[in-house]
Amino acid sequence: MGPNGSGKTTLLKILLGQLTPTSGQVQRQVDNSKIGYVPQFRNLDIEYPLSARSFVALKLSHSLIPWLSRSERQLVQNSLAQVHLTSKSSFRVGQMSGGEKQRAYLAQAIVNQPEILILDEPTASLDEHAKFLVMDVVQELNDRGTTVILISHDSSVLQRFGKHKLELTGAKD
Repeated sequence: MGPNGSGKTTLLKILLGQLTPTSGQVQRQVDNSKIGYVPQFRNLDIEYPLSARSFVALKLSHSLIPWLSRSERQLVQNSLAQVHLTSKSSFRVGQMSGGEKQRAYLAQAIVNQPEILILDEPTASLDEHAKFLVMDVVQELNDRGTTVILISHDSSVLQRFGKHKLELTGAKD
């Protein structure tokens, strides 16, 4: 946690290997294939054509075969079930509500069953019900052994779901 501009997202991007630190070094013991990530800003246009199922499956497309294997289809189904989107799996992501989109993003991040889940403001712009639906799923994942790194400005989320706190204060003027 910390004020805007204190470096929270920058720190996450360094942990993900998307940015290089200007000094020091990061020693990683987990490769990116074992990390799930939901970025701070991601809004798909209403015309986005993929269903929730197809959107989640994009994370698994690493072979020359243009279809998913039986085990990959099961991973997608399990991921959608974990975020309570099974009944909406054929709906186009672009036409989903904000909370449903956020759960689809989360489903995509967890489809590979990551060891670490990094969430950058996952509840921003969500109403109370959607916010706690998303965070209850995150809590379930954490309870089953997934390490969660969460950035949030929402004190109710941090108070209810936070176990440890790192507060960034930003640069002094």
